Amino acid sequence: MSAPPRPLRAYAAVTAAYWAFMLTDGALRMLVLLHLSSLGFSALHLAWLFLLYELAGIVTNLYAGWLAARFGLAATLYAGLIVQIAALLALTALDPTWGIAASVGFVMAVQGLSGVAKDLAKMSSKSAVKPLAPDGAGLLSRVAWLTGSKNAVKGVGFFFGAAMLGLIGFDASLWTMAAVLSAIWIAVAALLPTGLPARNKGAKLSAIWSVSPQIKRLSLARMFLFGARDVWFVVGIPIYFQSVLSDGTVEGRREAFFLIGGFMAVWIILYGAVQALAPRLLRAGKRSQTDLTKAATTWATLLVPLPFVLAALAFFGVPNLTVILVVGLLAFGFLLAVNSALHSYLVLAFSGAGRMTMDVGSSYMANAAGRLLGTALSGLSVTFCGLPACLATAGLMAGLCAWAARRL
Repeated sequence: MSAPPRPLRAYAAVTAAYWAFMLTDGALRMLVLLHLSSLGFSALHLAWLFLLYELAGIVTNLYAGWLAARFGLAATLYAGLIVQIAALLALTALDPTWGIAASVGFVMAVQGLSGVAKDLAKMSSKSAVKPLAPDGAGLLSRVAWLTGSKNAVKGVGFFFGAAMLGLIGFDASLWTMAAVLSAIWIAVAALLPTGLPARNKGAKLSAIWSVSPQIKRLSLARMFLFGARDVWFVVGIPIYFQSVLSDGTVEGRREAFFLIGGFMAVWIILYGAVQALAPRLLRAGKRSQTDLTKAATTWATLLVPLPFVLAALAFFGVPNLTVILVVGLLAFGFLLAVNSALHSYLVLAFSGAGRMTMDVGSSYMANAAGRLLGTALSGLSVTFCGLPACLATAGLMAGLCAWAARRL
């Protein structure tokens, strides 16, 4: 007989694996963005680099739920870690002497591999929360803690990525991350106890399309929510900050790397902290699922005006614009974090007992679609219309998220 489930230990092991993965994911994003920007890649080129990453996430999430149901959550979690290690090692083959077309094509392909890895790990970790957590407010607390702590760790990864690039260079950073992630994978594989849902040989591939109306509407809101973030987050703001912080010298670029990485790290860490605190902010222990569903509409609506205000200030070039943007985007992160925590809870609350991984996969497919949309619009808006258009597009995405949330 197998050992009895040990939910708390299993939850801790899943969280540790997810932390390790997201640390390298955040570092890799900053490494690629800043390294290639310093080599002369345009904002549009940089946006293209992340498009296949997000497209791979859409496809992965579409099928990852079925894969987890068919082969077990532990198997898909391990697969995500292994594929990320392969992506890190592959990226060391990038040669600065290649032309832009060859470099963009190669990095896009490797980023696509990393996108598959991320969404396998993400779907597995998020799906594992429901069977390992108590019902009701306990479920919201566990999923909020996992999501919030993950984002805080990813924020640290942003800083580490920028810092390692400045201190030890691109290739050495990749080898270091691959070694650390390999050690974590071995440790988790050895220590992960029973308690995660095992394989179900009867899971049918056709079931991935049988999504409830609530999950479909939540997925639509989630797509626009993360589109609103990535419109400015992926390319727009990092490129703007690099243009105002770097004087073009080697030392100037290095200082800009640290400052940009520091801001992105602080933003993600605070975003994650708010997600973890969301159950208290929402007083979730005293509210029903229906009440929390209504709250998703309220918080989505609060997000809408801020990007438009920042866009107007950037358009008119007000004094101290950089400081205003930092403060405004931190406020945006606070509102986004509460919205994201609510969505993460609702997808688990809405999911059926026999469809949990497939419903979660469907929801996070929409998440990846939003990031894909935001990434594409980030590069296009900055290249052709500048930062004000980038921020205004974020406001439009937030407005569409609020519209979709009302249908819940």
